[in-house]
Amino acid sequence: MTTRSRSRHLSVSIQRPAAEVYDYAADPSHLPAWAAGLAGSTVELVDGRWVTDSPMGRVTFTFAPRNPFGVLDHDVSLPGGQTVHNPLRVLPDGDGCEVVFSLRQRAGVGDEQFERDAAAVARDLLRLKEVLEST
Repeated sequence: MTTRSRSRHLSVSIQRPAAEVYDYAADPSHLPAWAAGLAGSTVELVDGRWVTDSPMGRVTFTFAPRNPFGVLDHDVSLPGGQTVHNPLRVLPDGDGCEVVFSLRQRAGVGDEQFERDAAAVARDLLRLKEVLEST
């Protein structure tokens, strides 16, 4: 039996239609505007995978195929070769939506780093809210 990882669900409410938020967040070229924890100043498509210089070093990532369910899961391949699966959802909520990121504490990541990762995700989600609510 494998050990379950520790998870924390971070969310933000955005006063924009879920479909609009999904369309914006699903476009990797928008990541530098709101996802500093993942994307550097540029994102490039190289051989079918998105590439960026992140705070973790040069990473590649792939998003789940576009879908009507608000699923924006993405796999990030780190410089050391490890791939991290990141569950991300856009959930309709009245005229707006809630964006939920499930952060998992990876093996070998201590509690202090997990807290820093959670703070970075929270900042990214707040930035997404600011970007979308200001348009």
